[in-house]
Amino acid sequence: MAGRRVVSMRFGMAARVAAVLAVVASAMLGTGAPAAALPIDPDWAPPPTVYIPETGHTIDRLFLDLWRTGGGVFAYGNPITPEIEGEDGQVVQYYEYARFEYWPEGNADGEIVALGPIGAELGPPAVVRRRFKGREEGGASEAAAAEARAWTPRTERDAERFARKQPDYRFVPEAGHGVWGGFRGFWEATGEAAYLGNPVTEEYTVNRTAYQTFERGKLRWREGEAVAMEPVGAMLAERYDLPTTPAPQGDVPTYDEALFVAPIAQPDPAAPPAPAPGGGRSLVISLDQQAMWAFDGGRIVRTSYVSTGKEKFRTPPGLFAVNTKIASQTMAGVLGGESYNVPDVPYVMYFTDRGHAIHGAYWHDNFGNPMSHGCVNLPLDVAEWIYDWAPVGLPVLIVP
Repeated sequence: MAGRRVVSMRFGMAARVAAVLAVVASAMLGTGAPAAALPIDPDWAPPPTVYIPETGHTIDRLFLDLWRTGGGVFAYGNPITPEIEGEDGQVVQYYEYARFEYWPEGNADGEIVALGPIGAELGPPAVVRRRFKGREEGGASEAAAAEARAWTPRTERDAERFARKQPDYRFVPEAGHGVWGGFRGFWEATGEAAYLGNPVTEEYTVNRTAYQTFERGKLRWREGEAVAMEPVGAMLAERYDLPTTPAPQGDVPTYDEALFVAPIAQPDPAAPPAPAPGGGRSLVISLDQQAMWAFDGGRIVRTSYVSTGKEKFRTPPGLFAVNTKIASQTMAGVLGGESYNVPDVPYVMYFTDRGHAIHGAYWHDNFGNPMSHGCVNLPLDVAEWIYDWAPVGLPVLIVP
């Protein structure tokens, strides 16, 4: 799918779908990203293709964008086929619970990337009836007959009668079907038609298991279990005899969400401010660059972006020295009319007698920008390293 990344996609409910499905699956996709870590390494780019070892297939570009932003494995499952060229020029790929479609010229709704109507494609089962000695007999199981009846649309009058028996029944007139109970809860929580599409059947029961089919999926429920997705993508891939054999990974990276987290750029070690006088170990911190360099005998041994004081609480420039080291400390007080109380601040190194310290910061990831009440915030790994490396008396040179 080379060259297909910059495309407008119509999936406004994606974030909501992802969050709800993660809860349904008793797993968390994350509790929200921290503040953007700046500045970003300008040479970094996320991978355009990833390999899914669980099924042995890759996800590429626009399909990867949709899979990641729409809920990933919780919403769609993993890919079970390679990308397949369709007769109408579209490209499709089947997932356990979905089919992704790429239409170069747009589909009937004008969408470039869309979820295929795999639930609707299941269709009602064939129920053959025959005459025997003057009476009609069923040629299919009662289960198949129950499912076939569920595909029959309801009139609004029929829906009103059913709603009197099931008060939480919600009829969808454009679909001719309705939802109620746990299936309604799942459908509404995941964005209604934005994710599963509208219902194409009523709820029906087979062997004490309830089912309902939607345009883009199928739900099931058993007593004592949560509502779950049926693997309709896998069902259709088998029905259509599609290729599912795992492919070699080659040099494609294995999927990990960490691949899509932009790394923080490192300050240029070739152009720091001058080291502190003395020629031994020292720290140099630039307020303008929001960066730090650790020197040892004139040689740079560590660099990092930092966060110094905000405008009202600017970190003072000048030549200082580490006077106290505390492995962990609760910091609390009032400065400039603002109160703060931060427990267990790690790797604290005071360098003034007015409360200015260099320390780790676990509460933000926005290094490269002023964030503090005058202290110098470091990423935790850098703070730990500096704490172990720096002796009491270490020169600290802070320049504008």
